[in-house]
Amino acid sequence: MNLVVLQNWLDNASFAILFLTMLVYWGGAAFPNLPYLAALGTAGMAIANLCIATLLGARWIEAGYFPLSNLYESLFFLTWGITAVHLIAENSSRSRLVGVATAPVAMAITAFATMTLPSQMQASEPLVPALKSNWLMMHVSVMMLSYSALMVGSLLAIAFLIVTRGQNIQLQGSSVGTGGYRSNGYRLHKATELISQPSAPSAENNGFSRFETSSNGNGNGNTAVLNLVTTPESPAVASTELLSPQRLSLAETLDNISYRIIGLGFPLLTIGIIAGGVWANEAWGSYWSWDPKETWALITWLVFAAYLHARITRGWQGRRPAILASAGLLVVWVCYLGVNLLGKGLHSYGWFF
Repeated sequence: MNLVVLQNWLDNASFAILFLTMLVYWGGAAFPNLPYLAALGTAGMAIANLCIATLLGARWIEAGYFPLSNLYESLFFLTWGITAVHLIAENSSRSRLVGVATAPVAMAITAFATMTLPSQMQASEPLVPALKSNWLMMHVSVMMLSYSALMVGSLLAIAFLIVTRGQNIQLQGSSVGTGGYRSNGYRLHKATELISQPSAPSAENNGFSRFETSSNGNGNGNTAVLNLVTTPESPAVASTELLSPQRLSLAETLDNISYRIIGLGFPLLTIGIIAGGVWANEAWGSYWSWDPKETWALITWLVFAAYLHARITRGWQGRRPAILASAGLLVVWVCYLGVNLLGKGLHSYGWFF
């Protein structure tokens, strides 16, 4: 079979599968009582992942080099990485909301590569001299995998903000380090039940008091709320957050898995930057040239280093690190695509304006 025809078929098939998968995940979120939709969405992501892997393999055989030399190939490699990380995150969290966030992004990237890029940019071409190196596979593939992991982690942080409605709630510890496994100040109870004011909240609760009441088991008044009671140092005002137990449990899961996925992507980003420096010295005689791509890679590294530092050392959880990770998503996109769109540099082989 003609490998070019196979590639054309696979890129269109990948887009169609991801589009249907996105609809399945959104349908599952709208109708949670249909359990088979979750398995169908996971199957769609796995099939799309295999289609893209086959496309990249066919392109590798046809061109004779690792398929990461132009924007079309890197977009599909990025989508493959996102779908792979998605499957890991979904298997860990057991939540279909992961696909609600990641499926449309994967579909949009595939649509951009397949339908927007001109045909000459989709065709395989001989490598430019700077790319004729074994470092192509080492540096670029690791950077793309790091982008994939950081994007998925940031998307889950955005999903966390949506689930919690941007409220500043304290979660059970998912961070490691100072304050990481502290006892936090909330417990769920029925809105119709009374609670008593605690005598003295402990310091490890960080200013919140924890309550919990039992359920009557009669099925009435089962709406749960989250009560946060301030410490004696603050005005004694109780604020009620309308979060169901399911929503709160989902928020904890999203916060945890977002942190762990970003924790996977950050070392990959570090390795990729180091490998890029070694390759740059081999190709251009300098480890660091403050090229726009290099500068934004450093900015990306600093943003997610700050995120991990805040979680591990400062014990941040919940809204503040989620906002930082959400900003990181924009930084990653500027580093990956925005630099290529807005300016030229030593990495200008991907520039197409």
